Parts: sequence; C-alpha cells; structure tokens
Amino acid sequence: MLKKLKISKYLAYLFLVIVSAIWTIPVIFGIVTSFRSQTEVVSEGFRLLPVNWIVENYVAILENTSTAPILQWLWNSVFIATLHTLLVVVVISVTAYGYSRMKFKGRDLLFFTLLGISFFPNVVNLIPSYKIIDILGWVNTPWAMIIPGLAGMGNIFLVRQFMKGIPMDLDESARVDGAGDFTIFSKIILPLIKPVLIVCALFSFTGSWNDFLWPVIVYTDVNKMPVTAGLLLLQDVYGNYRMIGQLMGSAILAIIPTLLLFFFAQKHFIKGINLNSGIKG
Repeated sequence: MLKKLKISKYLAYLFLVIVSAIWTIPVIFGIVTSFRSQTEVVSEGFRLLPVNWIVENYVAILENTSTAPILQWLWNSVFIATLHTLLVVVVISVTAYGYSRMKFKGRDLLFFTLLGISFFPNVVNLIPSYKIIDILGWVNTPWAMIIPGLAGMGNIFLVRQFMKGIPMDLDESARVDGAGDFTIFSKIILPLIKPVLIVCALFSFTGSWNDFLWPVIVYTDVNKMPVTAGLLLLQDVYGNYRMIGQLMGSAILAIIPTLLLFFFAQKHFIKGINLNSGIKG
C-alpha cells in the first residue's frame, strides 16, 4: 500500500512538471527571443539562447510613442484593471452578503437562475453589450471596460460560499446589541472574508488585464487602447520576421504586472479558495 502511494505521488509530481514545462517553455523562449537581434531571428533558425544578447528591441519599443505607444497602453491597462477590480470587490461583497445572510422571498431561486445564465458564453452578449456601450457614449473610454462584468456570478458564488462558513451566531449577537445590516457587514463579515476577496480581486485584475476581444471591439483610438488591443496592433507594425524580437519584447512587458501581482499575493490563494474557511475554530 505504501509503495502504491509513493508511485502515485511520483506520478503526480511528474504530471505537474510536464504541465509546468508546457506553460513555461514558450514564455522562456519569448523572453530570450526579445533579446535577439533582427538578423539572428531570421538567419539562425531555432536556438534556445541568443548568440548575442541585445537590448535594442526594448529601446525601440520604448522610443516608439506614435504608432505603438507601449507605455501609454500599459498605463491604460493599469488604470482600467485597478478601478475595475476595486469596484468588483465592492459589488460582489455586498451582493454575496445579500444572498448569504439576508432572507427574502425567492433569494435562492434568483441566485441560481443568474448563476445558470452566467454559464452562457460571453460572446453571445457582444452585440447587445456593444449597443449599450454605444448608447451610453462609452466607446473609446475606460468605462467600456470598467463597468461591464462588475457583478460576475463566479466571484459572487465564491464569496457567498465563503460567507456560509461564518456562523450566523455572530450576526444574531450583533443584532441583539443593536447592529444593523451595514454594521454587521462592515465590522464583522468584511474582515473575515478578506482572503476570498483578495482571490477574487486577483481574478478580476488579471481577467480585465488579459481581456482581448472586448477592447478590440470598443477601442479604435490608438492612445486610449489597453495593452492587449495594442499588441494586436503591434502585429501589423512588427508582424514580420525582421521585427519579431520587438513583438516578443512588447508581449513580455505586458505580462510583467500580472506576474508581479501573483508573486506577491500567492500566499492568499490557498486560504481564499477554501470555501469552508470563513472563520477558524
């Protein structure tokens, strides 16, 4: 029995190593390609490491402020993703509180109906969503990406389940002392659900940052685009073999903020995704 457990453990590690390699090798290759010269990309064929390491690709990227203003795109993405994430945290925490702690007729039916509707692919809503954005005058503005998706049912479900792990006795004790729903939510519930809110914030930030199809639709102004839509434009500017190093360099710059975010917040993941860890003890 012990031998079988060891074999299963080694197989699990082997599987994780293989999956990690599948995800990591293309990223590493993209990084090293961004340090290759244009001549080497064309003439040397496949090489894991460059013959000569250069930084000219990054210099050219940062100096191009007209056709491909990468720094402006990065700032646009930071602003959009940050504000979107902050609003998401507010909306989902309040909504999840209503679905988990407040009692009203049809509460569960409404929740699971909306949860079921959320299973439809987002592409189904592209045309009506764009029509709404156009009517509101939000095309080519940050609001076109900040407002849609604030009440994502996936995040609400996670927070709701996390709240269900918090004993209702805390609410009842607070009500005996004269506390209302706002006080209970802000003083008791909110501090306890901080781990899952951090996880949802990370998901929301990366989701907004990496969103590709929607910003391509709602942005036509080069200077107002987020970085994902800008990278599509780069395929026209740098989309040939002589400029592939600059294209790879732009992609690497685009992933740095999310990598740093996950690096500093990774310790919150395990605690946050444990749906029964609303309170210790």
